Amino acid sequence: MSPDEYCQNKAAKSGSSFYYAFLFLPPERRKAITALYAFCREVDDVVDECTEPSVARMKLAWWRSQIESMYAGNPEHPVTQALEPHVHAFGLTAERLYAIVEGMEMDLDQARYDDWAGLRKYCWHAAGVVGELSANIFGYTQPETLVYAEKLGLAFQLTNIIRDVGDDARRGRIYLPVEDMQKFNVTAAEIIDSVHSDRFVALMRFQTERARQCYRDAAQSLPETDRRAQRPGLMMAAIYYTLLNEIERDNWQVLDQRISLTPIRKFWLAWKIWVGGGRGLVKQLSQ
Repeated sequence: MSPDEYCQNKAAKSGSSFYYAFLFLPPERRKAITALYAFCREVDDVVDECTEPSVARMKLAWWRSQIESMYAGNPEHPVTQALEPHVHAFGLTAERLYAIVEGMEMDLDQARYDDWAGLRKYCWHAAGVVGELSANIFGYTQPETLVYAEKLGLAFQLTNIIRDVGDDARRGRIYLPVEDMQKFNVTAAEIIDSVHSDRFVALMRFQTERARQCYRDAAQSLPETDRRAQRPGLMMAAIYYTLLNEIERDNWQVLDQRISLTPIRKFWLAWKIWVGGGRGLVKQLSQ
């Protein structure tokens, strides 16, 4: 199996919404974004699959060494071997890849965040910086496009947090800011015990509006000149925003189930953006 095939399999097996956006890209950009996504999956799996924090730290330290080796021209892992040809072609900096690893290390250091400022920092490491790297691969001409990409990454991460509240709690992590939970009088014990109260619904409505504001800020930051190049990100936005709406329509029943879209629906949403250029979605998200 070649490094590119390894990354392709990693992306396809994940079932992520990102995979559907990759399908429409030209070959070199598709290989680059698939390798980047596979890297993100590898380091994320370290935290999710290692039950012993010390082992997870050692593995993340190893991934740091793999980044260093890749930029030295000696990639060892199939993912870094697949990514290495693209790092200079698309301006993928080591600092941003290290930032992703740091986000995974944050998951080992803390399971709660006091406020939105703390959670926002985590979201940047987990997704905002990935948005910036992705924007480089998709192509852009205006610096404002990186602002759009970072804010869109935040929106995606907040959507994931809303969707995965129950599952994350069972893993020992609650990403909802403590100050927000206190504001709506929702306790950690209630979330762990899957207590779906009116107070919990109010809390999740508040988090959903925060996510929508991030989508709004992202759409308003995207220069028209870069819109078509950034269609892959808009495809993901269409999928994630639709998912957020579905969660709201289901009254945030996220404590004991995982709400998702079917693969066919994801593909349809992505295809519509690719064909239509995404102007309608940008207008919708901006409102």
